[in-house]
Amino acid sequence: MSMTIEKNGAKYFRTQNPFEKNFGFSRAVRKGPFIFVGGTTSFDPESGEMMHADSAYGQAKVIFETIIKSVEALGGKKSDILKLKLFTTTEECAMEVGKAFKEIFEEIHPAAILILGVTLASPNMKLEVEAEAVVL
Repeated sequence: MSMTIEKNGAKYFRTQNPFEKNFGFSRAVRKGPFIFVGGTTSFDPESGEMMHADSAYGQAKVIFETIIKSVEALGGKKSDILKLKLFTTTEECAMEVGKAFKEIFEEIHPAAILILGVTLASPNMKLEVEAEAVVL
């Protein structure tokens, strides 16, 4: 179950992801017109497993949809997403992620950076993504 709370002049979108609970962060935060989506993976909080553990493409599709839903939960829309930071483990993963990125974001052309060779929180994580949106 996801929830949105308001405090300190900001809106906070929280999900059931245990990393949010254990470390005290939110999936996304909106202050004024700005929405920041924290590091998002394809971790399934219900099963406790990484979805698409063998596919960077599959993980990317789940992550991008989660980011879009997070922005929408805070009053934005997909076209408000202006920048994504993508962290992936290998060049092979980067190619799969690029394919998913183009499929989902091609019509809005957000700015992006793709960083290769990172070590993520779980060996099954192939990708983690942050996003920024502005709602005008």
